[in-house]
Amino acid sequence: MAQLTRRSLRLLRPTSAARLLTTTASTAPISIETSLPFTGHNIDPPSRTVETSPHELLTFYRDMALMRRMEIAADSLYKAKLIRGFCHLYDGQEAVAIGMEAAITRKDCIITAYRDHCLYLGRGGTLLEAFAELMGRSGGCSKGKGGSMHFYKKENGFYGGHGIVGAQIPLGCGLAFAQKYSKDENVTFTMYGDGAANQGQLFEALNMAALWNLPAILVCENNHYGMGTAEWRAAKSPSYFKRGDYVPGLKVDGMDALAVKQACKFAKEHALKNGPIILEMDTYRYHGHSMSDPGSTYRTRDEISGIRQERDPVERIRKLLLAHDLATEKEMKDTEKEVRKEVDEAIAKAKEIPAPDTSELFTNVYVKDFGLEAFGPDRKELRTVLP
Repeated sequence: MAQLTRRSLRLLRPTSAARLLTTTASTAPISIETSLPFTGHNIDPPSRTVETSPHELLTFYRDMALMRRMEIAADSLYKAKLIRGFCHLYDGQEAVAIGMEAAITRKDCIITAYRDHCLYLGRGGTLLEAFAELMGRSGGCSKGKGGSMHFYKKENGFYGGHGIVGAQIPLGCGLAFAQKYSKDENVTFTMYGDGAANQGQLFEALNMAALWNLPAILVCENNHYGMGTAEWRAAKSPSYFKRGDYVPGLKVDGMDALAVKQACKFAKEHALKNGPIILEMDTYRYHGHSMSDPGSTYRTRDEISGIRQERDPVERIRKLLLAHDLATEKEMKDTEKEVRKEVDEAIAKAKEIPAPDTSELFTNVYVKDFGLEAFGPDRKELRTVLP
């Protein structure tokens, strides 16, 4: 029992804890083969055999169930007009966030596009901060001013949440430059979707990263539809892990959390020694591109349900837990009930948090505002003086 941390106890609470704590007491590692082989470009791929543990698998299950429930709840809040503006959900892609975190530390950096809620949670963000930000409340992770697309947690190495397609890629390579300059032996995971994979700034940033051997890992989360456009209609070569040409790449089953873990561990070791590498995560989103997209006009409902039945990342971990006798169906159902309660409680608390003060509209425009005065539309009413 000694190896169980305070976090693991929290993850396995409360009704199912007794049996789960018994099973996680085993220190014997488990070797599991990934669902699909890795495909390498200009590099030998890692082994398909992944080392894991009972505790890790149980944690994977609970964390992914929490992420899934959070996104389903965000869907309902948006339809109830409690979330406004843009909202891009991550359900279906949870294995990427979970597997990546299992292979790295919080000193490694992550930067991503606008589908960022679950990555924020994986970086140590709370449900309360997430829902407060989604609903534009002052207690949100970006003080209620960023919304769905602009989650942020610098102290844990999470640099957002970016709304301009592909714009985060040069920033991610810049973070990797800082890491190399500081000689701190950490890496940056720069994430983007297949819809951004043809952006010129990607190739410019990758060229510089390769010239300077930066510890940059470019992660293409290929969910196969850039907004409503299928990858084969947008890219002459949709093998995104090969697009770096002179930079090695690896194609990964992004619906398999253990495969993602193995690939990210391999990529970190490579990047620290040799410079940049591209990972293509073959994944899938169940919702549309955003809440304004029903997601069914450019793909069939049968396609979506087929992916759910055959490749769902949460279901894969559930089957592993059952196969290795680490949990029963009832215990996993209890975990799902606990997760639902956590989400509901966080939403209720977030609703009580007030919106930001109107003076916040004028802050963070400049690094230092130097006594800048903000007036009303008639230029007569002085609204606020910024420090």
